[in-house]
Amino acid sequence: MYSFLLGIDYGTGGAKTTIIDADGNVLSYAFEEYPFITPHPGWSEHDPNLYWDIACRIIPRAIDDANIDARQIKGIAASSALPSLVMVDEQHNPVNNAYNLMDRRATKEVEWIKENIGQARIFEVSKNRLEDHPTLVNLIWEKNNRPDSFQRIWKALTIDGFITLKLTGKATLHYSGAAFYGVAYNLLEHRFEDDILETIGMGRELLPDLYPCETIVGEVTQKAADQTSLAAGTPVAAGQVDCNAGWVGGGAINEGDIQSNLGTCGNFGIIHRGQILLNTMINFAYTIDSTDTYITVPTTTTGGQLIRYFRDNFYQAEVAAEKQTGIDTYDLINREAEIIPPGSDGLVVLPFLMGERTPIWDVYARCVIFGLSLNHTRGHVGRAMMESVAYAMYDSFRLIKETGHEINLPLVLNEGGAKSVLWRKIITDTFDVPTVLVERRTGAPYGDAILAGVACGVFKDFSVAREWTEYIDPMEPDKHNHELYMKYFGLYKNIYDHIRQDYRDLAELRSTKPK
Repeated sequence: MYSFLLGIDYGTGGAKTTIIDADGNVLSYAFEEYPFITPHPGWSEHDPNLYWDIACRIIPRAIDDANIDARQIKGIAASSALPSLVMVDEQHNPVNNAYNLMDRRATKEVEWIKENIGQARIFEVSKNRLEDHPTLVNLIWEKNNRPDSFQRIWKALTIDGFITLKLTGKATLHYSGAAFYGVAYNLLEHRFEDDILETIGMGRELLPDLYPCETIVGEVTQKAADQTSLAAGTPVAAGQVDCNAGWVGGGAINEGDIQSNLGTCGNFGIIHRGQILLNTMINFAYTIDSTDTYITVPTTTTGGQLIRYFRDNFYQAEVAAEKQTGIDTYDLINREAEIIPPGSDGLVVLPFLMGERTPIWDVYARCVIFGLSLNHTRGHVGRAMMESVAYAMYDSFRLIKETGHEINLPLVLNEGGAKSVLWRKIITDTFDVPTVLVERRTGAPYGDAILAGVACGVFKDFSVAREWTEYIDPMEPDKHNHELYMKYFGLYKNIYDHIRQDYRDLAELRSTKPK
């Protein structure tokens, strides 16, 4: 009997699933977006009911498109963008909306933890910062601000943990996702510290059971099978963080490998055995051996999301006309931006639509367009936005380079906006390194399918991921452009330094209620 594997990934803006065969061929792919809910400044939510509703639509579609018998699917794995938080009651129903990674409401809780536990102790245990608003910080916010509904919470899950719960009936958490619970999670020892949980007033019973990413944690229940067209009894793996999934699918399996995504966030990751644990970066377990392998991931909060925002608010007529014209609006943005010279004729953007993560960790930061003049067009703004994401990622890349850690070049560009030739060129020149593109860019669900195959024994290890990956469109950096970009990068840093306090003043003004 043929063996097939299914991966499903939940990004910040939508869910996608794919089915592959035992030779790595993609048989089907399905995708569906879900909306952001932003009821207050700093809040970013989803309707958690949509997660499962969409799974029940795209999984059957993928099975039908693959033209296979669901009983031939030998394993399933899920991933999601983190940190995220889905709170469920004992009947597995969501409690309140879900948090996604752009939510930054728990600023008072972060300050309380700094004062009562201390940043040094938190980093000693978690190897991560509080400013990323990890799951436990947001749970404290729930307890402080919605005590009645907090009492209804049975388990606090990631998005992929919620999907695994709906598939198997079991509340689980994989090692790569556990890092995003933060505060009390001991990254190197794979456990929660009871003394810190006690200090923050959080019961261990709220937290799901921990598993290595590669572990089978359950099987598809009959109820889930009836809803998704899957076969009851199909093994389900613990899962992984979505960027891990994308990079596994892109062949990143060796220490020193580096890959980048331009999804909702803009990020890159370097695989290692624990040597790079900088307090300005995000550190978590990597899938290929989640008990002993780590990945350091610098991240700018709004990478591809910056261009999505630009499209949705400055190209509304073009989006509405897509069906008639056949022109993808993102392609139009690229065409208008590529005729603008490097440096965007003196236009500089700070891309902080929802605060910023590495390396500045500023929850108050917001987007700035600096130098706007009558000669600038929306093409200038589009290019300046792409350049700003490159600057934001380079800000962390230069710090990692200073550690002297081995980096296996070229930089591999994978999901999201990496399909833009212009954006890849901007990153190549800014980073001053050679780059390549993953040819098959099915992305995170492909890596999930490979994880499922390893977990259920279809593949002996992750080496197939590299065997099946081809890198195309190599680019070499232009030294002149790099020198120019470094001058603009210096200005970019100076602008932020000059207005850092102004962001806080603005936040206070926003919180002032008019009489």
